[in-house]
Amino acid sequence: MALLLLLVPCSFSLPSPNRTLQFPRKKTHATNSSKKRIWRSPQPLARPRRQLRLAATGSQLGDAEAEEEEEEEEEETRQRGRGGGDYVTLTACAVGLFTGLAVVLFNLAVHEIRDLTWDGIPLRGASWLREEPIQHIWQRVVFVPAFGGVIVAILNTLRTYLNKGSKEDSLPGGVLKAVAASVTLGTANSLGPEGPSVEIGSQIAKGFGNLFQWSGGKRLSLIAAGSAAGISSGFNAAVAGCFFAVESVLWPSSAADPSYSLPNATPIVILSSVIASVISEIGLGSDPAFVVPQYDFRSPTELPLYLLLGLLCGLVSVALTSCTSISVEAVERLHQKTGLSKAVFPALGGLCVGIMALKYPEVLYWGFENVDILLESRPFTAPLSAPVLSQLVGVKIVATPLCRASGLVGGYYAPSIFIGGATGMAYGRFLGILFGGPGAMIHLPLLEVASPQAYGLVGMAATLAGVCQVPLTSVLLLFELTQDYRIVLPLLGAVGISSWITSSWQKRSTNYTTKAKYAPLPGDGSAKQSNTGSNNTAQARVIKSDEDEEELCTLESSLCVYDEEGEFSDLAQNLNVSEAMKRSYESVVSMETPIVQLLNVMMKEKQPFVMITNNDNFLLGLLTLDDVLEFIAAARQSRETSKLVVRDICISGDGGRCRAWPYVTPDMRLVEAQNIMNSHRVDYIPVVSSHELSLVGYIDRESISTALRASAAKEFLSSSLTGKT
Repeated sequence: MALLLLLVPCSFSLPSPNRTLQFPRKKTHATNSSKKRIWRSPQPLARPRRQLRLAATGSQLGDAEAEEEEEEEEEETRQRGRGGGDYVTLTACAVGLFTGLAVVLFNLAVHEIRDLTWDGIPLRGASWLREEPIQHIWQRVVFVPAFGGVIVAILNTLRTYLNKGSKEDSLPGGVLKAVAASVTLGTANSLGPEGPSVEIGSQIAKGFGNLFQWSGGKRLSLIAAGSAAGISSGFNAAVAGCFFAVESVLWPSSAADPSYSLPNATPIVILSSVIASVISEIGLGSDPAFVVPQYDFRSPTELPLYLLLGLLCGLVSVALTSCTSISVEAVERLHQKTGLSKAVFPALGGLCVGIMALKYPEVLYWGFENVDILLESRPFTAPLSAPVLSQLVGVKIVATPLCRASGLVGGYYAPSIFIGGATGMAYGRFLGILFGGPGAMIHLPLLEVASPQAYGLVGMAATLAGVCQVPLTSVLLLFELTQDYRIVLPLLGAVGISSWITSSWQKRSTNYTTKAKYAPLPGDGSAKQSNTGSNNTAQARVIKSDEDEEELCTLESSLCVYDEEGEFSDLAQNLNVSEAMKRSYESVVSMETPIVQLLNVMMKEKQPFVMITNNDNFLLGLLTLDDVLEFIAAARQSRETSKLVVRDICISGDGGRCRAWPYVTPDMRLVEAQNIMNSHRVDYIPVVSSHELSLVGYIDRESISTALRASAAKEFLSSSLTGKT
């Protein structure tokens, strides 16, 4: 009930006196790879996009409404002059206060559920399960996470029902999601609490923004303050919370909208973060998230070893990211092929985690006690060997995406820290065997190797930076926890290498947007972020911003803080593919069609792809211009390219370029088609009939944008006519 009262502001959304027509932004594909990256959801990989926001002109709204808008703008200017910014500052303080209280209640709920289901947690953490006979513990280890999945499935079903037709989570829906996260973590499923904490903060901030009818910079600054408060109260680290908001919300917003003032927003972020941290310290204690062990740094000659650790953590981050995408697709494929209800999957995910925990109990989430076990900072705990630590990394990389894909609710911060700690500790033990001690395999007089704990701490930050793409937050978080300036230099090196590896992999993946190799599956989440400023003038404006959208938003949708003012997401949920698909298309019905003829079709129709069908119009695949050019470049040295046919390309190279392509059906929701396109990094998808693979058309980003904008215009006109009557 207390959590319900704290989230009350989220339910207020007062009607604006002047409704402005908000068209969904038209998106076009860009290829400039030098643009700064911005976190967005739901797209899993960085994709440059263009946003178009068209405000209604004075003639559209009417002279009276235009005059009212001008008066409001003048009033807002006068309000700023009288210290209107003070209201934002005071509201940010309230956001920090409410977020701190809500996160405290959330964590207390997790602890109570954990104590109830696990009958208290021994001081030895999960390691005590290794010491107990398996016949005495297997029922609890297997069935507690599965039971948590059953409860989460029920809560998710209720939340979906309550939020149906709503732009965002209703108050009951938001509370149910927080409860679902508490159950997920309390029953020890392999996720973390930081994502829900950030979402609690951002939702409270949005509630206050709706209450005061703020938009543009004020609203975005308030959301940044809420996200900072969530991280600050979750880790009891105010500085890291501030940098999280600056790095993930304020910097991207200022890059996309030059009119947005970063210096004006920073103070309220700091205030909100500090207040939330103080509340968290009062409610949960002053202890840090995990106990920092005794560690040391021996010599500057160790720095190259930390750079190698950064490289290793970058590869581990890529593995976790890839495993998440594969898990989401596998669960969706299983749902489509078997017809199993999605309500079943959270229980199956919990059951799988419980089975893994029989052999590797450390994969269970018991707060940060398991991180303390890795770092050997808990008494009465036997150290884990390098092989066991390495195995834990692999099992955790499988368990965490499986939990997320199955519908369990939680974040990726805590799992990333665990995986990084295990990676660093295993790496440190290996270095100790190789270079350290009298029994070392290699003796280098100038090289002194530090304890594994030092590498474990650095590995945490490096993996967190790689997975979540928050390098500064990772550095500041670890520095704030250790309070040791000596860790900064190796930390910066490892974090920089890890972030570079992950971002380079994302860029490389983006270059293959036409090579989808899996069946079509919806992505994870449909949230978006809008960085448009307030538009109170009667003159039409076009505000364009270049965006890059990060893989993080597939991993951690709750960390993709956004402010959606338009009706884009709601419309995409309500429209079907049939309302946006293009029914006029070109296809070829023979694998013996010459490539020259194929290119002529593309040139005639100005279509960068041609769909391949058989005589019964059954979809065989899709061949793109990039595929043709790539094959010609590779084949011109060994054969006469003028005689190439479609079959030559389709059966070469990767085993079938024109056969492994995602598709959608006309009765699917438009948002599902968007998620599939984003998941597979493609710009167009064939549309086939619902009962067979008979080709009926195709859909691309332009047709989606057109359908959404037209629907928004119709809705605006309909509401305007209703208002006049």
